[in-house]
Amino acid sequence: MTSSAAAPAGAAPAAAPPSQTLSRGIRALEILAAAPGPLTIAELADAMAVHRSVAYRILRTLEDHSLLERDNAGKLMPGPGLAVLARGVSRNLQAAAMPELTHLANTLDMTAFVALWDHHDCITLVTVEPRHAGATVAQHPGSRHPINAGAPGIAIQSALTEAEWERLGTGIAYRPEATEARRQGYSASHDEVIPGVSSLAAPVRVPGGRPAALAVVYIRSAHGPAVVGEALAASAARIEALLA
Repeated sequence: MTSSAAAPAGAAPAAAPPSQTLSRGIRALEILAAAPGPLTIAELADAMAVHRSVAYRILRTLEDHSLLERDNAGKLMPGPGLAVLARGVSRNLQAAAMPELTHLANTLDMTAFVALWDHHDCITLVTVEPRHAGATVAQHPGSRHPINAGAPGIAIQSALTEAEWERLGTGIAYRPEATEARRQGYSASHDEVIPGVSSLAAPVRVPGGRPAALAVVYIRSAHGPAVVGEALAASAARIEALLA
């Protein structure tokens, strides 16, 4: 009979190894979401760096849950089940933000969106494009960019002091612009994420969670940055009041 030594009292349990199958399934969905169009099984297997038979087993499971589907040619693309999952992400923030996003988009003639902090990135949660504007900048839900580039990331940092940010141990430097954004209530950037595109953002403090950012993107504007920034800060304050 074999025996194993008991863990010392109070010791943290050993971390369970991650599920390789689950990780591959999530990676498959990430690849499909980022692809410009539907992919064949072979193309997806290559992108995942796995044998086609392995990819096929994973994809069958995802397909059973409507997380992916096939077009008329049998190619793979994201399925409607993802929309159901996305609807539950930060549900309270989405509900509180939508009226403000709609107001900002149609008042400023700019694409307005909410960005969430995800590790080293900002991810667009929800977006609203203006009803009657001509050329606008598309900002699709799920799109991401580095948190250390662009107004949303600066705004998220500005919700914290530099000391608070450093204590989080993110490994990302606290941008000097975040200190100024903390003072004036909004941040600005130009040409950082998309060439020729400007962005302004205000932090949204989420109770019990990480700060988010309320932002707009535009190429040209009839409004000065201060006017747009103050509108964003006012909208962010109303969202925070609803979340409190």
